[in-house]
Amino acid sequence: MGMTMTQKILAAHAGLPSVSAGQLIEAELDLVLGNDITSPVAIHEMDKMKVDGVFDKDKVALVLDHFVPNKDIKSAEHCKCVREFACRHDITNYFDVGEMGIEHALLPEKGLTVAGDVIIGADSHTCTYGALGAFSTGVGSTDMAAGMATGKAWFKVPSAMKFNLTGKPAAWISGKDIILHIIGMIGVDGALYKSMEFVGDGIRYLTMDDRFTIANMAIEAGGKNGIFPVDDLAKQYMEEGHFGKYNMYPKFRAAVEFLEKREGRSALITSFDKLDEALKGKTGTLIR
Repeated sequence: MGMTMTQKILAAHAGLPSVSAGQLIEAELDLVLGNDITSPVAIHEMDKMKVDGVFDKDKVALVLDHFVPNKDIKSAEHCKCVREFACRHDITNYFDVGEMGIEHALLPEKGLTVAGDVIIGADSHTCTYGALGAFSTGVGSTDMAAGMATGKAWFKVPSAMKFNLTGKPAAWISGKDIILHIIGMIGVDGALYKSMEFVGDGIRYLTMDDRFTIANMAIEAGGKNGIFPVDDLAKQYMEEGHFGKYNMYPKFRAAVEFLEKREGRSALITSFDKLDEALKGKTGTLIR
């Protein structure tokens, strides 16, 4: 039996020829993410482990994006804890005041998340990076601590729900509209611990911002992760690497040109798996 996109990535990182839904595995990690809310708990847990340091200073990302600027002493203490840890372990991808931004926008822009990666983050919206064809998922702070120390995490391989996106979205319909509509169809626990895999010819009409938004909200349906296949637009985004200090305009211009090519239209969204029976005789829902 074939594997889903998510299962192929997990199998490769577990060193296995194949995996199946429900299987327990231990996978190598490409990136471990924490922010100023969740990292202090992970750091204190890691201190209890009495390990020498992080498994790879280049594969840990710490972003101070919730409490900065600090609103009170407690917030400042949280950030101080993360700052001292980052300095102590010489963390390469540490983003403090003046360099940070919203973590899930920042990491792709910095070229730290790419197709085929296995990424965990102590934040539920870590699933964002599935827009680039990565397996990324949120974990608790103790799992983040173990990940920073060992470079590994255990997973129960998720089963999948396939969402076939067809047609061109109508004017002003964005990725946010699409994912909210899907969640409305399946419910806030409709994809509980499942991989939400987005396919179909409609993907080519979605910008990277659309895709990041859709993947980001997989957790709002209870999903383990959301993931898109890697097409030319995703490859182009990854090849650009990251935003240089003064090269925002070319990326902005490219995005505008892409949007200008879109025609007024409607998008047909078809969901499969457990909705198959419920939607018998009904191919999808038309969004206008």
